Amino acid sequence: MSERPRRVRPIADTGPADAPLVGGKSANLGELTRAGFPVPRGFAITVDAYLDTMDAAGLRERLRADTATDRADNDLDRTSDEFTVAVRGAALPADVRAEIVAAYAELGDDVPVAVRSSAPAEDAADTSYAGIHESYTNVRGADAVVRAVQACWASLWSPRARTYRAVQGVADEPSIAVAVQVMVPSDASGVAFTADPRTGDRSRVVVEAARGLGEVVVGGQVEPDTYVVVKDGFVVEQTHLGRQEFAIESTGTGEHRVELDAAGSDRVLDDAQVTLVARLGVAVEEHYGQPQDLEFAFADGALWVVQTRPITTLDDRSRPSAVATDADVADALLTGLGASPGRASGAVRVLHDPADGARLTAGEILVAPMTRPDWLPILRRAAAIVTDGGGITCHAAIVGRELGKPVVVGARTATTALHDGQQITVDGDSGAVLAGIIATTSPTAVAVTPAPQGGAPVTATAVYVNLATPDAAASVAAGDVDGVGLLRAEFMITDALAGEHPARMIAQGRREEYVRAMAAGLTTIAAAFAPRPVVYRAVDLRSNEFADLVGGEDEPDEENPMIGYRGCFRYVRDPALFALDLDVLHRVRGRHPNVHLMIPFVRTRWELAACLAQLDAHPLGADRSMLRWIMAEVPSVVYWLPEYARLGVDGVSIGSNDLTQLILGVDRDSEVCRDLFDTLDPAVLDAIDRIIDRASAAGLTTSLCGQAVSTSPELAEHLVRRGITSVSVTPDAAALTRRTVARAEQRIVLDRARAER
Repeated sequence: MSERPRRVRPIADTGPADAPLVGGKSANLGELTRAGFPVPRGFAITVDAYLDTMDAAGLRERLRADTATDRADNDLDRTSDEFTVAVRGAALPADVRAEIVAAYAELGDDVPVAVRSSAPAEDAADTSYAGIHESYTNVRGADAVVRAVQACWASLWSPRARTYRAVQGVADEPSIAVAVQVMVPSDASGVAFTADPRTGDRSRVVVEAARGLGEVVVGGQVEPDTYVVVKDGFVVEQTHLGRQEFAIESTGTGEHRVELDAAGSDRVLDDAQVTLVARLGVAVEEHYGQPQDLEFAFADGALWVVQTRPITTLDDRSRPSAVATDADVADALLTGLGASPGRASGAVRVLHDPADGARLTAGEILVAPMTRPDWLPILRRAAAIVTDGGGITCHAAIVGRELGKPVVVGARTATTALHDGQQITVDGDSGAVLAGIIATTSPTAVAVTPAPQGGAPVTATAVYVNLATPDAAASVAAGDVDGVGLLRAEFMITDALAGEHPARMIAQGRREEYVRAMAAGLTTIAAAFAPRPVVYRAVDLRSNEFADLVGGEDEPDEENPMIGYRGCFRYVRDPALFALDLDVLHRVRGRHPNVHLMIPFVRTRWELAACLAQLDAHPLGADRSMLRWIMAEVPSVVYWLPEYARLGVDGVSIGSNDLTQLILGVDRDSEVCRDLFDTLDPAVLDAIDRIIDRASAAGLTTSLCGQAVSTSPELAEHLVRRGITSVSVTPDAAALTRRTVARAEQRIVLDRARAER
């Protein structure tokens, strides 16, 4: 028998001794496979494949030299961006690529697989690296597998990975392996802890579960069911039903989002299934001789293990010296689940909706019922996070670990028991919320689990995504999307500039600081998606939102800022603000010509003409390869579209939220009138149809962005039939939208074929 390639090994042929070569994740899975546990088939791509590729690309010495500066790099984001882009773009030597492709072919014909990072020290007894590096699910096809492997390699140089290595004192040359496994089409999945992570009680197993693929659990997208099982007799002692509004299901072509009735749903697992998971977890614990954090999946009644690692936080020797004592916990104001380690003190700020985020001052403790992805700009300012609900893999926990914030979830009554201004200390290890200011420790940063990548049909209608910050750019770009149809610049002001008003920075002579910070964020996104387009919408904060920024005291006080001083008209009256956007774009397009400009809230011809004149007078104006888009949000756009085309506009993006509110005369933020807000109202659809028709007749490309197309397959199909060029949706809806668009296109072809008979 010929010797197997040294850079690719079947997972079944690996074990703990191979961890330095295949990484901790693959080594653990190989050990479980050889011990007879149910593990999906797959192969490991060794660290040699990564190192050989870096050698061939001439990057290895530069990367190795950086390890000494990981602890003190004051420009971590910038250098991480450079490293990740370089690593991701490094061409694989032909023999390395051939070995990976051959191993993938042995799994089956274009079989969907999970591609998961597996660092040498990952899933070890003292360092879990949980979520630090990237992983991707439902990857189909040899080329897609290779791209996902490169993305895993690049994640070795993300800011969170470099920070984690510094915190753990890792001084060796960083390297990474990758595990590739056949996907399990899960009916239900989740995580099992063979010791209670809240209390350290080793006599119980804690199981979290949700319907569909496990990414919704480990990615914090839903609140899972929680079950507690007593090991002695395997009795289900506690059952807490979570809230799951949707599930991700694996199909023959990728992944499918299924909406669920969260309020009336039954439990995810019955007692027999919970007991089966607990028995499996205990068997794995006994095999390793220590408590385990195990990921599982049910498919067609069969139970699979997809990952296991030691629970590192149970060892008192690894805990910070200032962790809460038993006496502290006994006197705690509240207790919940410690979901992100460390301790922080500060004043409470209770928020029930992200719209109130401006009330939170940097350094305060955010207390909320539960957080969703749109809380991200707020979470970044908080010193710590406490939520009423959630599990250890909910959004607050995952993002908190990425940001290095202590997090306590499942505190039940936090929003009612705590009040604004109250001084508290949050202990993310013990799950205790303590009264007063107590010595703090630095938590460990852990990554948000990335958005999944999956195979999808090819469509003539482009499917773009909406983005707000650079944080998720790499993981979203790894998926099957055609670019960024809407990049909201105003959110980057909140993140990159700590919420400081641009006018204040200009007045203080800090224009270059603004441009540099915004350009850095835009560069990260542009590089991740290149050569796919990124459409940058110029800053479109309303006057009340500008007023909430630091230095926004001089903003006008408007009765209805939603239809007031904003968008294109603001650029005409405040050309210095628009010039900042132009400077940012000009700087980034020098390296990334896939970035284009979109002007929002255009109401009349004269204001657009004035705005475009500013662009033409700027050095950026000479760059006619840059596309000029406008948002179609105001009903007057239907009348003015031919004139806008003559002014040199290349495309229009329909902002369904603003268009709906202005056609129906209903404030889109009004809770009282929310029953009136309906993008599928015939009047709104008629306006959308006329915008598409008139824009197409004028030779403009057309798109639609907004929450409606992300949640309504009916609207997506309607747009395709009308002839829209593209749609832009939230990243989590991209896969479903792609399939909806594909079905609509197929039906159109079928209808025409039948009509021609």
